[in-house]
Amino acid sequence: MRIKDEEKQDALFEATVTVVNQIGFASSSVSKIAKEAGVSPATLYTYHKNKEDLLVSTYLNIKRKLSTIVLEGISEELPIKDSFRRVWCNLFQFTVKYPNYFHFSEQFSNSPYNGQINQKAIDKMFMPIAQLIRQGIEQKIIKDVDVDIISAFIFYPVIILANPRLCKTFIVTDVQVEQSFQLAWDAIKR
Repeated sequence: MRIKDEEKQDALFEATVTVVNQIGFASSSVSKIAKEAGVSPATLYTYHKNKEDLLVSTYLNIKRKLSTIVLEGISEELPIKDSFRRVWCNLFQFTVKYPNYFHFSEQFSNSPYNGQINQKAIDKMFMPIAQLIRQGIEQKIIKDVDVDIISAFIFYPVIILANPRLCKTFIVTDVQVEQSFQLAWDAIKR
């Protein structure tokens, strides 16, 4: 059995993101990804069963990175609105800092591979946000509607605004982020 090397795993992760973003899921192959990573195709199979496993694990890895960054700095001590602002700003930072991960995730979410994901595992990564929403509803700070509706109104604007393919002229500045947060907050607050 071959020993796994963290650098090779990272190289495969980055190569998968790069290749898929350049040529799409259908045209991506194990050999193209391995070449981009600077490893042999056989090495790739040390880490992943097949292309599907590689793509799914890449997506899950991005989601783990996203949840770590997005949840940074929120706490029960903060007022609900401040916690939402922190999550909002963290999400903007992630999309600006890692546009390639954002693009991969977007493609993955709209691909047949998305059906391979254990949604409960993803939901668990972001559970503090769902808890924050429920807490806001209980405290009558946020409108009493379905958590998914609140999530859509508070977070999808970031996804649109931070996507240069959808919002070509939007420039991410602190002022723009705060203005967009205020609009989203106004949509969900009581």
